[in-house]
Amino acid sequence: MLIAANWKMFKGPREAAAFLDEFAPPEGVDVVVCPPYASLQAAVGRGLPIYAQNVHWEAEGAFTGEVSAPMLLELGVEGSIVGHSERRQYFGENDETVARRTAAALEAGLHVIACVGELEEERERGETEAVLRRQVSVLEAHERLVVAYEPVWAIGTGKTATPELAQEAHALIKSLLAVPVLYGGSVKPENAVELLAQPDVDGALVGGASLEPVSLEAICRAAASLS
Repeated sequence: MLIAANWKMFKGPREAAAFLDEFAPPEGVDVVVCPPYASLQAAVGRGLPIYAQNVHWEAEGAFTGEVSAPMLLELGVEGSIVGHSERRQYFGENDETVARRTAAALEAGLHVIACVGELEEERERGETEAVLRRQVSVLEAHERLVVAYEPVWAIGTGKTATPELAQEAHALIKSLLAVPVLYGGSVKPENAVELLAQPDVDGALVGGASLEPVSLEAICRAAASLS
């Protein structure tokens, strides 16, 4: 089971290093940490695989503000999140750019966590299956690809999909693409066990609850208890 900690735009280099020096995950669970770009170098080499939060599809070029896969690999970064709902919502990410970023990162040798998920209004209109089919259709199965299901209405809102809803979405995604699928909607120590116990949930992409070592350790223990 995989637990991925997405720190979003939190923790500069000093905080990142201090967290990783304190954090002690249990055995029996795989953990990756995804700090902001400025903290990647400080985080690498402290005992856990480090992923970026985004990666461009070109190796180099006139793309101000972007970072390429070769640059990440040179730092010792092992993977990247791609297509997070916040990138789609605030920065114009779409299925085409997610596909390009994912393919380039995999070709370069990175691991990828590609995010998919429906908006609240899409769920209310009964469009969840259509949205997931469209988003997953641009991805191809790969040994270094993991998909994260993020119901967008549960990102940073405190809302969480019921275990049954999460299982339904994960089963659909797995029927379309033979890769592990993480759940990524407000996972906390309090709900981790029942979410991770679902048969098609292969781990979690954890946001706010990953910012404190004690909280992330509790989620990791929940995952380890189910492995």
